[in-house]
Amino acid sequence: MKIFSDGKPLSPAAARNCFLMNQFATPGLGSLMGGRIVPGLGQLLLFILGFLLFLFWFLRTMHNYYSLLSGDIDNPGPSYTRFLISGLLFCVAGWLWALLTSVSLLREGKANESKSGPVMPPRITNPPPKM
Repeated sequence: MKIFSDGKPLSPAAARNCFLMNQFATPGLGSLMGGRIVPGLGQLLLFILGFLLFLFWFLRTMHNYYSLLSGDIDNPGPSYTRFLISGLLFCVAGWLWALLTSVSLLREGKANESKSGPVMPPRITNPPPKM
C-alpha cells in the first residue's frame, strides 16, 4: 500500500487498514496513509513527544533507583512524575486525535463505496473441453 493516497478515493478496505494502523501501531501513520498529511504529522509528533517525555522519566527514575545501590540512601533524588504524567497525556492526546481521524477515514471509505456501488467478482465460466 502506498503511503499517500494520491487523491484517489479511499476504499473501505484501505480505510480499515488506516484505522488499524492508527489505533494499534503508531498514531499518525494511518492518517498519513489515508492522505491526511497535516493531522497525521501532528498526531505523530504528539505521540513521539509523549514517548520521549516518558522515556526521560523512565531513565531518570532508573538512575535514581540504581544510585541507591551505591549507598546514597538519604538522598534518593528528585521525583520526575511530572514528566511521566505529561508524557502519558501527550500520547493519549495523539491517540485520541488519531481515533477521530480514523473514524473520519472510515466514513469517507463507506461513502466512496456507496458512490461506486458494490464490486462484483468476475463470472466464472467453464473452460472449453480439450480435444
